[in-house]
Amino acid sequence: MTTDEKDKLEDSLISRLVASQKRQVREFVVDLVRMRGLMPLLMKHRNGGTWTPEEKSQLLTQLRVLSRVSPYLLFLLLPGSALLLPGYAWWLDRRRKPRVARPSAHA
Repeated sequence: MTTDEKDKLEDSLISRLVASQKRQVREFVVDLVRMRGLMPLLMKHRNGGTWTPEEKSQLLTQLRVLSRVSPYLLFLLLPGSALLLPGYAWWLDRRRKPRVARPSAHA
């Protein structure tokens, strides 16, 4: 492999990593914006109010979004997590690809 080919391969790998990271950041921000009214909605019941069916539906939707965001937040609390962030972005991106069916050993 020539030096030129190695540089192209490294540039390709880096550009894919950066593109993956940018995509994850955009999705994270979109999810955070969707959760904007979560706390006031949760506190309504605590403060003696009742939720309407529409608010219950909205609460359920926001809690689903929160469940997608929470792995990011938990991971960022770990010591040294900034160094592991590229690997975490790769792992999250890998989960979206469909799994290839493996031939069974019994066939």
